Amino acid sequence: MATLAQAPSRTDPAAPGAPHTPASVRHLGPNWYAAVMGTAIVANAGAALPLTAPGPRLVYQAVWALSALMLLTLLGARTVHWVRHGDQARRHLLDPAVAPFYGCLAMALLAVGGGTLAVGRDVIGVPAAVAVDAVLWTVGTLAGLVGAAAIPYLMVTRHRIEPGSASPVWLLPLVAPMVSAAVGPALVPHLPAGQGQRALLFGCYALFGMSLLATLLVLPLVLSRLIHHGPLPLALTPTLFLVLGPLGQSTTAVSNLADAAPGVVDPSTAHAMGAFAVLYGVPVMGFALLWLALATAMVVRAVRRGMGFSMTWWGFTFPLGTCVTGAAGLARHTGLGAFGWLAAALFAALVAAVAAAGARTANGLARGQLPAAPPPVTP
Repeated sequence: MATLAQAPSRTDPAAPGAPHTPASVRHLGPNWYAAVMGTAIVANAGAALPLTAPGPRLVYQAVWALSALMLLTLLGARTVHWVRHGDQARRHLLDPAVAPFYGCLAMALLAVGGGTLAVGRDVIGVPAAVAVDAVLWTVGTLAGLVGAAAIPYLMVTRHRIEPGSASPVWLLPLVAPMVSAAVGPALVPHLPAGQGQRALLFGCYALFGMSLLATLLVLPLVLSRLIHHGPLPLALTPTLFLVLGPLGQSTTAVSNLADAAPGVVDPSTAHAMGAFAVLYGVPVMGFALLWLALATAMVVRAVRRGMGFSMTWWGFTFPLGTCVTGAAGLARHTGLGAFGWLAAALFAALVAAVAAAGARTANGLARGQLPAAPPPVTP
């Protein structure tokens, strides 16, 4: 079972005779892209809130710039990882505990790209922001599609999946196309009118359906694992928040698609898309709040039993951010102030989660404790 930290791996032993150094690029797994996602979503979610004050806007720009710097740094470090430690990188792909985290690469690219157009345009200008977002959306979408197909293929053909080991982490490669569906509509107005705009709009709906149906296949497995085998191990408990990702992101996607529809499709179709955003989004947001209550209760239980910091804490961040953007979208389409207040409350929780995870991660990096080698596997 995987974690956002460098968890024990059944197929990732240290090289013979190699010391277990506390920090090395060798141990820099794809899970680290979750930190980029969790940082970028603060800017994206903040921009979605119905606030126009210049102060918060400047903060969101600073957070977006930080996420972009983190992405560039991590892409470079991961390139070194593949070049110098290709054996380890291949083990990651063949390890069912690590392989799903390759979905985080696509979502990190998409989140930073979306933030570039949402808030970065005030810094680098609209033409440059559109160009950057278009590149990151294209690359991120292609990476997400490859991961959404390749990781399940590896799980079927190469991985050994133990009975009762279903994990929320399995959702990571499946939710990446949903992020593309949520971010893509912002590019629609910047395409030439006609076939280009309609192709992107309906293409995002296809990505939405692809991710939604795949998620519906996995969620029952996760709930069945919890009911029949009990709570997750303490360090893995924060991964329960990953379930919020496809829920909040799908609500965001249908809202953003409905926003982009007028003028691109005929009025009756645009009206239907707006109605679908409400009829789909409200029930799904209700289920998201139910799961949030369950996951929070499980985290409280884990803390009482001694759960300490690990990189799994980044699992709190991006999923909460998608619920913020989803609630903000429902506020726009329903006119209900309650959804606006819900978005603000979730945003406050998001900021607290990112601050906690970011501070502890930075402290671990400064002390050379991260990225850490997996601890020895205990029989």
